[in-house]
Amino acid sequence: MQLEKNQIITLEITGVTAEGSGVGRAECGMAVFVPFTAVGDVIECQVLKVKSTHAYGKVREIKVKSPDRLGAENIDCSVYGKCGGCVWRHINYEAELRYKWQRVADALNRIGGIDIMPEPIVGAENIAGYRNKAQYPVAPGEHRMMIGFYAPRSHRVVEQHHCALQPQEFGAIVDIIAKWAKKSGVLAYDETEGKGLLRHIFIRKADSTGEIMVGLVCTSGKIPNPDMLVSELRKNVENLASVMVNINRERTNVILGGSEFVLWGKNSITDELCGLRFQLSMQSFYQVNHRQAEVLYNLAKKEAGLTGSETVIDLYCGTGTIGLTMAGSAKKVIGVEIVESAVSDARRNAEENNITNAEFICGDAASAAQMLKSEGINPDVVILDPPRKGCGEGLVETIAEMNPERVVYVSCDPATLSRDLKHFGELGYKTLRVTPVDLFPRTAHVECVTLMSRVEK
Repeated sequence: MQLEKNQIITLEITGVTAEGSGVGRAECGMAVFVPFTAVGDVIECQVLKVKSTHAYGKVREIKVKSPDRLGAENIDCSVYGKCGGCVWRHINYEAELRYKWQRVADALNRIGGIDIMPEPIVGAENIAGYRNKAQYPVAPGEHRMMIGFYAPRSHRVVEQHHCALQPQEFGAIVDIIAKWAKKSGVLAYDETEGKGLLRHIFIRKADSTGEIMVGLVCTSGKIPNPDMLVSELRKNVENLASVMVNINRERTNVILGGSEFVLWGKNSITDELCGLRFQLSMQSFYQVNHRQAEVLYNLAKKEAGLTGSETVIDLYCGTGTIGLTMAGSAKKVIGVEIVESAVSDARRNAEENNITNAEFICGDAASAAQMLKSEGINPDVVILDPPRKGCGEGLVETIAEMNPERVVYVSCDPATLSRDLKHFGELGYKTLRVTPVDLFPRTAHVECVTLMSRVEK
């Protein structure tokens, strides 16, 4: 019997999706996806939407609780289930790691056709307060300015100043800005009307030095009562080093605009990662989990197997963090990044750390790799850290033509990783090892470090 909208069914949850929903099969055999459930739950489910091959539902009652499930008293966020950030706060962390490992294993097998099991997942020591950067959207509310995070698949702001994934100082800073905004008559940006001043609140903390940067993303550089804001922040925020204003006048979903100025302090803060110093501006790309980023980069360096004689090409290098951490063990590092400001940061970071054997090219990864190949540069190792969409066939083919001995692929999406690994395999590269690393506890995301080796033909 076909499912119908609003039908009530009993459902056993037997698996989870990449987005963090539980999945079970109705009596008719159709898969039903239900958020905030756990493997082993037996639930009373209300069907919300029926497609041709699957359906979506919500929990009405939990009849049998999964052994992975935490009690309601252990869920430490008042907006869990409303905000679009976390998906695993209702289960214990051991179960979360197990689900994430299985997600990687399934993708390798089903998408990549790769007959190896992932290495044990590297979990995080800290699963709370680990994010060193936050970007709080601001929106007009019925009675007050709303500051928090977007609800799932929407631009509706769910109010929350004190997120459990952020350091405690971040919530206190948001409280200060909210009070200043109210006293100063600052209007929240209305993205429907394109009116209002304050769009986002940006906060970044350098874990090793403790320095904090606070940024206001505004539609204008004219800020009312700036001295009041700076005074309150300086009085109440320990290690405050920078107060910035970023100007974004565009009607766009992109958070940061192209221009900014210092309201107080300096335009960057300093952090240390893997023994190197990095200057972080508002625009800098930098991993948000400092401790797990060190784990990830050290693992990538280990898989690269450097002896000091290798030429390394670091594609999608961002501000150069991965390549620079390897430079001391390589003959030469060439980084490629399409964002011009990131390339400038990478060059500055190399200079800051007295690294003279690293150079950085601004350009598209595929085009730059093709250019390097045409110049006769033959890397021994290629490092890949692409965005969620992965590399794509063209880049994979160019890398294979460059004939590196090893490829180390750092991925934030097991599905696109597995697709690319399959293509690498067709071009003579064998996947030797895939290690999942949890950089984002309580969310659906999982990173992987993969080692591929050229197969002698």
